[in-house]
Amino acid sequence: MPLVYVILVNYNGYKDTIECVDSLKKVNYSNYKIIIVDNASSDNSVEILKKKLNDCKIIESKKNLGFAGGNNLGIKYALNNKADYVLLLNNDTLVEYDFLDNLVKCAKSDKNIGIVGGKIYYYYNPRLIWYAGGKLNSYTGRTKHIGVNEIDNGQYDVIAKTQYVTGCMMLVSRRAIELAGLMDEKYFLYYEETDWNIKIKSKGFKIVYTPYAKIYHKVSSSTKQINNVVGYYYDRNRNYLITKNFRLLNKIFMYFYIRLRLFLKFIKAIIERDNEKKKIIKYTFYSIKNNIMGVAKL
Repeated sequence: MPLVYVILVNYNGYKDTIECVDSLKKVNYSNYKIIIVDNASSDNSVEILKKKLNDCKIIESKKNLGFAGGNNLGIKYALNNKADYVLLLNNDTLVEYDFLDNLVKCAKSDKNIGIVGGKIYYYYNPRLIWYAGGKLNSYTGRTKHIGVNEIDNGQYDVIAKTQYVTGCMMLVSRRAIELAGLMDEKYFLYYEETDWNIKIKSKGFKIVYTPYAKIYHKVSSSTKQINNVVGYYYDRNRNYLITKNFRLLNKIFMYFYIRLRLFLKFIKAIIERDNEKKKIIKYTFYSIKNNIMGVAKL
């Protein structure tokens, strides 16, 4: 039975993390370990998690490294401790008892499978699909969840290759990580797992969705504290994703697309007299123009 390390990144969300771990402890897959990476929380998360979850490995980061940096700390630890697979899992999720078993079964079915994702529902509406496979637009950098906001009537109950697996639940093989490397920490927040999908696929691995691994996601709860800069990361990182990974035609399209998008957003901010939004748009444009992957103040 392959050894799986489940990695949860915690940032001021110990209540969600504890609830997630409680659900993980009920799974029917026995050979797994849990790593919690705390991203410099300011709400006493580390002390509380050490007390409540003393059977988990807790890694403390002295600063907020973002999604990629936090997960990379956990991935390094897992690979150094004989992991066969690494599972990235949002801390604001609850899991079905057989989700991990089904992820591993799918991954083991083909040695060329590098990433496996499962079916994700809204936590507050558990019949409503949030993710059942993903698509990526190689011109705009936008990702699209298949089945989002649809009632689950079994319409996505087939194991299939997919373009994109969300970092909310992503099982990655050791071999894929060794060949593709870790996630790019320049992203900090958003699109880092999209970039990783592209990197791993470029090494000859398959990206697969299985409907039999099911979890429930408290959508948006993990980013509610930083929603004032979400637009910054979306625009900056999609531009970086395209210019880093795709051909010249895609890059030219993105050059004009992102500038038009920022211009229209800026005009809207002027009309709405939203000075904070204007400030963020200016910083986004500056970052893109000068290729500066700066971290916005959270």
